[in-house]
Amino acid sequence: MTESRTLAEKICALLSAKKAEDIRIIDVAEKTTLCDYFIIASGHSTTQVKALCDHVEEKLSDEGVEPRRTEGTREGRWGVLDYGDVIVHVFNDESRLFYHLERLWEEGNNATVYRDKD
Repeated sequence: MTESRTLAEKICALLSAKKAEDIRIIDVAEKTTLCDYFIIASGHSTTQVKALCDHVEEKLSDEGVEPRRTEGTREGRWGVLDYGDVIVHVFNDESRLFYHLERLWEEGNNATVYRDKD
């Protein structure tokens, strides 16, 4: 498993631990030079979206992993955490339906729904 895939899996586990919904890992390495993976997840409210972003940022920071950039995490509609090879998108339900990033990036078998290992 690559380092970026390991980070993507770790982020998914952190999101799952805080009850994020419909967590997806999309391998975009062959589609863009921006990153290797997009993580897309949903929270039911702006409060939950903020909490999910804060949780990921805090737990990874504890391990010495800092985002290069963050956007929208305080508003709680669409938070983006850029970890270089992995970019995390956390949406509230309404914004996820509106933007539907999966439609733009999923193709064939490059996307998987995250399932806890438990």
